[in-house]
Amino acid sequence: MENIIRLSVSEAAKLFGVSSKTIRQAIKNEALKYIVVKGRYKISFASLVEWSQKSTRRYNQLQKQGLGQFVDQWKIRNKKYSPSPELIVKKIDPTGDQGGKIKLNKKTLS
Repeated sequence: MENIIRLSVSEAAKLFGVSSKTIRQAIKNEALKYIVVKGRYKISFASLVEWSQKSTRRYNQLQKQGLGQFVDQWKIRNKKYSPSPELIVKKIDPTGDQGGKIKLNKKTLS
């Protein structure tokens, strides 16, 4: 069974950087997939993502005012656990003393 993420109108508006009125208008225009639970709209997150990508203006709002504004903060900056390929230089010991094991050049990791 597939787990479907559903959001309220206010949650969707906050995440996507638009007003609640914009979300309600999209519901009215049948641009979003939703269900009604206890008189409240519950909108499918997947349909929200698709809807936000269809318009350049909405996409830009997502990046500047919505969830997208926090993406740079989520990037892993600790190179110890997430090294970039350029920082790791693999060298094979030509003498074969290590049985073909890979040695990392520590100068490039600091």
